[in-house]
Amino acid sequence: MNFDVIVIGSGPGGYVTAIRAAQLGFKTAVVEKESLGGVCLNWGCIPTKALLKSAQVFEYLNHAKDYGISADSITADFSAIIKRSRDVADGMSKGIQFLMKKKTKLRCFLEQETF
Repeated sequence: MNFDVIVIGSGPGGYVTAIRAAQLGFKTAVVEKESLGGVCLNWGCIPTKALLKSAQVFEYLNHAKDYGISADSITADFSAIIKRSRDVADGMSKGIQFLMKKKTKLRCFLEQETF
């Protein structure tokens, strides 16, 4: 297989570069060792922000009385919070997969790169 452009990593910089290269007509490959979207989307930034949002909502609910709202017996279901965080990340990764599948000149390899 011959490619004009090979992008190593499909994080925020990698997937955008690969899609743009394919849009410009280059036969493009993306090599990602785990999941499309890289560390930021799958384990770092995005899941963390989803967890922080759940914590923020929990904090708001615990101070609902300050806003004239009655909300008694507020509890956190940590399993559900973690599941939501994973679902957010998985949904975004699937969005990247969708974008990449639309490009006929773009191929993804989910494997460890070696030189």
